[in-house]
Amino acid sequence: MAGTPFDFTTPHTIGERIAENYDQLIYGKGYDHTFVLDNKEEVDASVYEPVSGRLMEVITDQPGVQFYCGNFLDGSKIGHGGKPYIYRSGLCLETGHYPDSPNHPDFPSTVLNPGETFKSQTIYRFSVK
Repeated sequence: MAGTPFDFTTPHTIGERIAENYDQLIYGKGYDHTFVLDNKEEVDASVYEPVSGRLMEVITDQPGVQFYCGNFLDGSKIGHGGKPYIYRSGLCLETGHYPDSPNHPDFPSTVLNPGETFKSQTIYRFSVK
């Protein structure tokens, strides 16, 4: 979706466009979307924090990545060191298939027949730059 808040083909600060007037952002209170990956490049997704220099790269064989940024956190859950998880205080990149895949024959298959084994690999690579 080029030119929309969902276009991350070029780097953007996550909060830069999160409050734009798009129904999907309004209903989800922010990002909670699956992005289709082409798996052509080694790194499928990356997140960079310029103050600390932390870089997280995601490498996967899965066709999609769900991007969620804590839209429903309200401080009631307590994390490491007693810190509350507050609204939009973090993000998740969860690899997998597309939502509703079983009902769309044109999506990558999620069928696993009896006796078959499902194998997948996702690497979360951390570094500083």
